[in-house]
Amino acid sequence: MLTQSLPRTRAGDLSSVKALSVAAALASSVSASALAQSAATTLPPVKVDAPQEKPRAAMPSKPKPVLAQPRQARQPGANSAAAGNQQGAPGASSAAGQGAGAGGVPIFVTAPNANPYADPVAPYKVDRLASTKFTEPVLNTPRTITVLSKEVLDDKNAFTLREIGRSTAGVTLGTGEGGNAFGDRFFIRGFDVRNDIFVDGIRDPGVSIRENFYTEQVEILRGPGSTFAGRGTAGGAINIVTKQATDRDFVDLNTIGGFSDHMKRVTLDVNKAISPILAVRINALWHDSNVAGRGFITDYRDGVAGSVVFKPLPDLTLTGQYTHVYQKGLPDFGVPYNRVWNRPFPEGVIPRYNWYGFLDRDFQVALQNFGTFTAHYRYNDNLVIDNRFRQGRSVLDYIGSLAGSANLFRGTVSIGAQSRYQVVNILDNQTEATIKLETGPIKHALVAGVEFAREGVTRTNYQGLSSELNGIPSGNTVTCNLYLPCTYLPFLNTPYRNTNPTRIAVDTKSGYLIETANYQDVVLVNGGARFDAYDTTARTETLSTFAENHSGLFNWNAGVVFKPFPNVSAYAAYATSATPVGAELDGGAANYGGLTTAAQIFPPQINKAGEVGLKWELFDRHLLATAAFFRTDVTGAREVNSGVTTGNAAYFVDGIDLEAAGNITDRWMILGGIVLMESQVTSSYARTNIGLKLANIAHESFSLLSKYKAGELLGLAPDVLEIGGQAIYRSRIYGGNNIVANGGSAFNAYGWPAPTTANPVLNVPTVLPSYWRFDLFAEGKIGPNITMKLSVNNLFDRTIYDAFYQTATPFVQMSPGRAVYFETRVLF
Repeated sequence: MLTQSLPRTRAGDLSSVKALSVAAALASSVSASALAQSAATTLPPVKVDAPQEKPRAAMPSKPKPVLAQPRQARQPGANSAAAGNQQGAPGASSAAGQGAGAGGVPIFVTAPNANPYADPVAPYKVDRLASTKFTEPVLNTPRTITVLSKEVLDDKNAFTLREIGRSTAGVTLGTGEGGNAFGDRFFIRGFDVRNDIFVDGIRDPGVSIRENFYTEQVEILRGPGSTFAGRGTAGGAINIVTKQATDRDFVDLNTIGGFSDHMKRVTLDVNKAISPILAVRINALWHDSNVAGRGFITDYRDGVAGSVVFKPLPDLTLTGQYTHVYQKGLPDFGVPYNRVWNRPFPEGVIPRYNWYGFLDRDFQVALQNFGTFTAHYRYNDNLVIDNRFRQGRSVLDYIGSLAGSANLFRGTVSIGAQSRYQVVNILDNQTEATIKLETGPIKHALVAGVEFAREGVTRTNYQGLSSELNGIPSGNTVTCNLYLPCTYLPFLNTPYRNTNPTRIAVDTKSGYLIETANYQDVVLVNGGARFDAYDTTARTETLSTFAENHSGLFNWNAGVVFKPFPNVSAYAAYATSATPVGAELDGGAANYGGLTTAAQIFPPQINKAGEVGLKWELFDRHLLATAAFFRTDVTGAREVNSGVTTGNAAYFVDGIDLEAAGNITDRWMILGGIVLMESQVTSSYARTNIGLKLANIAHESFSLLSKYKAGELLGLAPDVLEIGGQAIYRSRIYGGNNIVANGGSAFNAYGWPAPTTANPVLNVPTVLPSYWRFDLFAEGKIGPNITMKLSVNNLFDRTIYDAFYQTATPFVQMSPGRAVYFETRVLF
C-alpha cells in the first residue's frame, strides 16, 4: 500500500454592541469552565502510524480491493514538515467507526470522504493547513487562521465563496464598480483582498466568481502574509483547498431543492481506487436558481473537477488536477440609495424585489479552466522535494445596470450601464524543498523555494449600450421610474466590445525561506523571508496608453510560540507585506489599485503588523479557541483627491479577534468568532481625512454556527438527528469615495457627522445599517446511506445589504431574502 500522498499548497448601534458584549461574556464563561476541565483531563490520544506495505513496482493484473485503515488520533505537537500536510492518497486511508489501537489508545475513524486535514472526531476543527509552507499544526502557528471545512460549508449552505465571506466574522463583502470587476471581493481586517485569493497555494488573480462544489476547505489567513503568499496580502489571504483523490471508494450524490429561490442543484463526488498505486476522483455540478427576495435574477452553473493520484515509485507521487466551471445569468448590481433618508431605498420606500436591470440587454458569464500538475518526491525522512505547475484561464463577461442618483420626490432613477470583458491567463511554477534536521534538542523544519509566475489580463468594455428610445449609442444612462423600473425597455442594437482593450502583463520571480525551530515542543521560533522581483506593464491595443512598474519586494516575518502545556500556545508575531502599483489586476484606475501613467512612479505600499495571541485546545482537545490582539500599519498608500494621485497616505487598523472551532461535547459542535476593529487615517493629501475611519468595512462582526446531535431526544442513536443554526451580525458600514468614511467630513463629539458650510443638511456619510441574520437546519439519517436535511437561511427574511458603491449617490448590493432548502444526500 502506498504510504505517501502529494502535499497540497493552498485562503454602531448601542443595542448591537450590547449583544456583542453578551456573546463575548458567554464565550468567556465557556472558556472558564473548560479551563478547569482541561487541567484535569488525561493526556490526549497518541497518533500511531500503522505499519504500511510498500507497493509493487507494477500494477497487478487483478488488483485486490484497497483495504481501509482507520484514521488515528493525532499526536499533539507532532512536526508535520515532511508528511503532515498531505491529503489521503492510495494507501493512506480512513474508515468509518471508532475502535481502539495498541495499548488501548483510541483510534478515531471517519467517513470515506472526510476532510483529511480535520480532527476526525470534530470536523469543524481543522488541525493543519494544506500548504507545505506551514510545517506545524494550526495550534503551533503564530498567527490567526480561520479554516472552514467542507462540513462547515455544507452546514452553512455556502455554495459560493461569496457566501463564505458573508457569514464569517472579520470579513466584509465588497462590490464591483467602474474601476474594478464585479465578482468575489472581500475585505479582511479592513483591507481589500480581491486579488489575494489562492487555489491550492497558487494565486488566482483578476477577480472571478467561485463555486464550492470542488472545495475541501477554505483557509483564511489573517494579517500580512507576503512571506507565504507574495505581493499584497495586507489584510491576509484566502486559500481554497480542492478535493483530491484518496484510496477509499465512495459515491456521494447530493440534490437540493429551493422553495424560495426555485433552486435545483445536484452535486456528485465519486472516488475510485483503481489499484494500490492509482486513484481517481471526479466532482460534478449542475445548478439552476433565482435569488430569494429579488426579482428576475437568474443563476445557472455547471462544472466538473477531476483529480488523479499516481504513485509509480514508493517515494514518488504524481497528481494531476483539472477544474472547469461555467456560470451565466442575469446579474444583480443592486438598488438605489436614498440620500434624503440616508438609507437604501428598500427601507420603507420601494419593494426589495425591484430589479433595475434590462431583460433585453443585461447578462453575466463567468468561465474558469485551470489544470495543475504536482510532483512530490521523498528523498528520505529529512528531505522532500515538491513541484507545482499550473496553467489557467478565466473569463468574466457582463453587462449590468447601476441604479444611482435616485430622486425620492420626482420618483426617478438614473440607470447607468456597467460592462466588462476580461480574460485572465496564468502560468505558475513553484519548486520547494522541505528539510528536517536537528541541532541538539532543537528540531528544525526549513522550507526553501522559488516561484516563477506570469499573469496576463486583457480587459475591455462594451459599447452601444443605450436603448433606441434614448439615443443610439451616444449615452449609456437611462432615466427610469424609481417605483416601476424599466425592466422591459427594448434594446434593438447588439452591444459590441471596444476594439481597443487594455493588456496587462505581470512577471514575478520569487525566492523564499521559512524555518521553524522547535525546542521540545515547548518553545517554537518561526521566521521567514521572501523576495519578489515584480515587473508589470499596461498598454492599450493602439499603444495610446502605456505604463510600467518594476519593484523589488523584500518581506519577512518572525514569531515565537510558548507552550506551557501541550494544548496551549501563547504567541507573539510580526510580519510585513508590500503592495506594488498595479497589484489589483482588474483595477482600471489608481484608486482601484490599477496600473496607470499617474501611479506608475510610486513605490510599493508597505504594510506592517504585530499580533499577540493565545490558542487553547479544550474539551479533550477537540475545540480550538483563539484570542488575538492585532495592529496593522500602512504607509505609502495611494489615493486620488481632486484628480491628483499621491502616494503618501497612511492609516492603521487594530482590533481583537476571538474564535472557536470544534466540539464542546461529543454531540455539540460550534464554529464562530467575534472581531472588533478600530481604524484611523493618520496621513492624507486631504487634511480633512486625517483622524477618520476607513470606509466600506464593518468594524464589528460576529458569527456562530452550532450543531447538536439530538437523536437521543427521540430514543435513537445520537447522530440519527442533527439540529443546528447560525447567527451572523454585521455593524453598520460607512461609505466613502476614497480611503476614508464620510469623504472627509468631520464627526462631532457624539460620533454623528457634523454639518459643514458647503453642505449643512446632507453632510452625512452614506451608511448601510447593521443587521442580525439567523439560519436554522435539521438533518436526519434514513438508513445507513441516506440523509435528508431541511434548512432555512435568513429565517426572519431580513432586508440585508452587502456592500455599496463609493460615490455620494451609490448603488447598493443586497443579500438574498429567506431561502428554504430541502436536501437529500446518498453516500455509499
